[in-house]
Amino acid sequence: MPIKIALLGIFHESNTFLDKPTTLSDFRKGHWLTGPEILKEYAEAHHEIGGMLEVLDQENIEVVPVMYAEATPGGIISSETYESLLQQMMQELEKVLPVDGFLVTPHGAAVSETFRDMDGHWLSLLRKKAGKDKPIVGTLDPHANVSRLMVSSTDALIAYKTNPHIDQRQTGRLAAGLLLELLRGNIMPQQILVEVPLAISIEQQYTGNDPCKSLYAYAHQLSQQEGILSVSILLGFPYADVREMGSSVIVVSDNRRDLALSVGKQLESYMISHRKHFIGSKRGMSSSLSSLKDSKKPVLMLDMGDNVGGGAPGDSAFLLDALERHGKYKYFICLYDPQAVLQAEKYKTGDSFDIPVVVSNPDAITKVIRITLLRLADGKFKETSPRHGGQVNYDMGNTAIVSTIKGSIIMLTSLRVPPFSLQQLTAFDIIPGDFDILIAKGVNAPIAAYGPVCPTIMQMNTPGVTQADMTLFKYHNRRKPLFPFERL
Repeated sequence: MPIKIALLGIFHESNTFLDKPTTLSDFRKGHWLTGPEILKEYAEAHHEIGGMLEVLDQENIEVVPVMYAEATPGGIISSETYESLLQQMMQELEKVLPVDGFLVTPHGAAVSETFRDMDGHWLSLLRKKAGKDKPIVGTLDPHANVSRLMVSSTDALIAYKTNPHIDQRQTGRLAAGLLLELLRGNIMPQQILVEVPLAISIEQQYTGNDPCKSLYAYAHQLSQQEGILSVSILLGFPYADVREMGSSVIVVSDNRRDLALSVGKQLESYMISHRKHFIGSKRGMSSSLSSLKDSKKPVLMLDMGDNVGGGAPGDSAFLLDALERHGKYKYFICLYDPQAVLQAEKYKTGDSFDIPVVVSNPDAITKVIRITLLRLADGKFKETSPRHGGQVNYDMGNTAIVSTIKGSIIMLTSLRVPPFSLQQLTAFDIIPGDFDILIAKGVNAPIAAYGPVCPTIMQMNTPGVTQADMTLFKYHNRRKPLFPFERL
């Protein structure tokens, strides 16, 4: 009998400090796919599903795509939304059973109103339905807040090793290969979780530089030992008030639990001993403005407080306002502002009009600015290169491209889309080299797209629901002790 593998996942990064919940509408605006739709969307994508499909196809394995649902990072998933997702997933799964194994694609930082450990919950239900003898192997985003239930419900979980996440397809290949080796009886995975008493600051999570570069090099060194199948570092997602918030390590060995635990503890020791390097310093606007004169252009200015990839609204004009008042630099910024788009659609190209923009969150302080309509667009574009998130098809909804009095460009969108692709500009004839500053609402993820055209990168300590200093948030559920909140 040929091997038959089911493929399924619910993928969301939930910011619990937002008042607005993530709803069914948000998933419908993202990706909510079943059956062959999954193959069509991801077979050629630089996404973990694409990597899984590649391996299964090469090995002539029958793959049964069940369901994959993903929404742009946002607030806690409403109970109704999670119940609908879960119900459809289980209904679709019933149609294809029995299977020989499962490939799963949770994010690892999903939170619902009903289940704070949402990924652990749906994985545990899958384990109950699959039984103890059917292997479940999957991938995780390194921003996962990993629970013991996630680990106990699966045979192996493998996280991407890059941030920005450009190795997602490779990680999917690794997960699929491990599952096949397990099914063929060549390995017996033993998986352990080490919860490190450390929360790595968001701007220090860039794997291309230290401190993460050296941490991942050490993890790679440890992973070369005979009997180790996988070593994953979970950097953690600080914008979730859950028990699991913080950094952790998952090690998968070939029937060597003692070896896996030893490797996990060695990584924990390294991270604790270097803990002060994972906190970093925060760059303010005044010091950045003073250094702009001598910086190579264009400068990538990362708006950390309004990080769409961390769930933020993407509507803050804090940096826009500062640069307008400074008056010396031409910039590009994308703002999520459906009302402004509706207003722009009433005008013709070349018309000028006023719009209010948010210059301070969460106070919602606004300022009116004068803009000129350059063009309207449908907001759709494609990304075919390896970029953070691994998506191919993007949709910003109806979009208005406008200019300020001083000639800077604002892109106004009616759907929230994180800045993971430079096609967000170039597909609409916006040339990055025409600007002194490109503002991207992110922390590390936009670097994969913007880094090749921006010789200078500035991570800005801006206000907002994804502010860089996690110690300013009020947590009620996180584990303790946890550095930098407590001394170790």
